[in-house]
Amino acid sequence: MADILIVEDDKSINELIQRTLKIMGHRGLPAYTGREALKAVEEKCPALILLDISLPDMDGFEVMKRIRDVPVICVTARDEIPDRVKGLMAGAEDYIVKPFALEELSARIQVVLRREGREQTVYKLGDTQIDIRQAVVRRRGKPVELTHREYTLLKVLLENRNIALSRNQILDLAWGMDYYGDDRTVDVHIRRLRQKLGLEKQIKTIFKYGYRLEM
Repeated sequence: MADILIVEDDKSINELIQRTLKIMGHRGLPAYTGREALKAVEEKCPALILLDISLPDMDGFEVMKRIRDVPVICVTARDEIPDRVKGLMAGAEDYIVKPFALEELSARIQVVLRREGREQTVYKLGDTQIDIRQAVVRRRGKPVELTHREYTLLKVLLENRNIALSRNQILDLAWGMDYYGDDRTVDVHIRRLRQKLGLEKQIKTIFKYGYRLEM
């Protein structure tokens, strides 16, 4: 889990990003002004900042000047080329223009966290160890062969650990939004993961809803 500071004065957008981060397994820390952002950086040491450029009290570029050693992704409606160049030249890791797709935002966040070495890559569940970076799964020290779909499902559960996911959410994340098959295929693959990795206790069934990986 990473603490990510959301500097966005539009409350609805701020809350939407917070919910998205929660689904990803991260914690969103809201700030609505530049001053709140600078204070939060000092007090909470976030792993990443999602920064709007147009803030009520100061320009987002000014906020960036005062921040050191925290990666920034600009998330803003200002889509002119000079603004993009200015943001990147000021040190932003990325520049996303509103309106944006939440899937794209999630992917770009993961890229930056991975680049900064803030993304957790090794997990231990009972006697099973999963190395996401190496794409290796071991149980009691021995490699376990998983199909591509089983591994993708396991990775989705890990990235959304301790969060209840509906079957449809799991399908979107592990199978893709263009999948139109029966959502009961999720149950089949969950059963296989439990059997192969001994995760009967860790992968909880949410009655008439879906599943949650508890860690």
